[in-house]
Amino acid sequence: MAAFGHTFPFYAGPKPTFPTDTTLAVIVAIFLTSLVTFIIILPGIRGKMRLFWMLRVVTSLFIGAVILAVNFSSEWSVGQVSTNTSYKAFSSQWISANVGLQIGLGGVNITLTGTPVQQLNETIDYNEEFTWRLGENYAEEYANALEKGLPDPVLYLAEKFTPHSPCGLHGQYRLAGHYTSAMLWVAFLCWLLANVMLSMPVLVYGGHMLLATGLFQLLGLLFFSTATSLTPPCPLRLGAATLHTHRGPAYWITLTTGLLCVLLGLAMVVAHRMQPHRLKAFFSQSVGEDPVLELNPEEGGLLSPRYRSITESPEPQDIPLSEASSEAPCEEPDCAL
Repeated sequence: MAAFGHTFPFYAGPKPTFPTDTTLAVIVAIFLTSLVTFIIILPGIRGKMRLFWMLRVVTSLFIGAVILAVNFSSEWSVGQVSTNTSYKAFSSQWISANVGLQIGLGGVNITLTGTPVQQLNETIDYNEEFTWRLGENYAEEYANALEKGLPDPVLYLAEKFTPHSPCGLHGQYRLAGHYTSAMLWVAFLCWLLANVMLSMPVLVYGGHMLLATGLFQLLGLLFFSTATSLTPPCPLRLGAATLHTHRGPAYWITLTTGLLCVLLGLAMVVAHRMQPHRLKAFFSQSVGEDPVLELNPEEGGLLSPRYRSITESPEPQDIPLSEASSEAPCEEPDCAL
């Protein structure tokens, strides 16, 4: 029997949810703003250097945005299942719903969407997050969910990740998330240093930092894969179906970005040894040692003074005095001396 405005007792009803994670939305907005700002000033760069600038800036912003976004993403391990399951405690009523589980570095996100959404005189559309980041108490959040009276499928999945659950998922994923997040923060610092060094005449060190950025991302993936495989998988049964998890988009995009950083770093190190002048030209730096590769204003380069060497300087020439000046009579009294 429905009460309190077509809501079952002890149920506050579905809470409104933002279409996406607000943290990810802020990160994407910041990097998109930076990209749009660069596109606005891009016409001020002339010649073929415009393309070089575009490639460098877009690649750098993509790498930085990915490192930050995946650190706060909840899609490192994901799973979804459609099933018929009980809806609330002490009731024999069942619902047909899609149940989703997203496991991130800092917690889990559980979704419950009815098929159809309107069932049992309710709107069944839940999106609940339980975190274990530093300063957060997962057990306390689970206790609050019990007091709120969330649906059974949400409480069942959240209980599997509590510290006292026999599945051991809490310690497993919390350990994986802690070390993976640390590696990603170090990778982000390396990315910042790479950008600083690539804007200075130390390109080879910028390549080394870009290589370190990729290696720390791959090291974070290694920590995540190792920690999540320490214990056998725990069965997650919802009604007659079983929910299985697999690697999510955040894992694969981190792997792709890490390999990209490693390849770019190695390419820069090799280019510094094989073609240092072309590498400097690509980064719009002075290459005065080779006059053929010097940049000019038409190619988007900056004006720089060029001095002649001693061998290029013209030989001094003696300027003879004119005959008139040499034969002019001396009227001064000192000339007699």
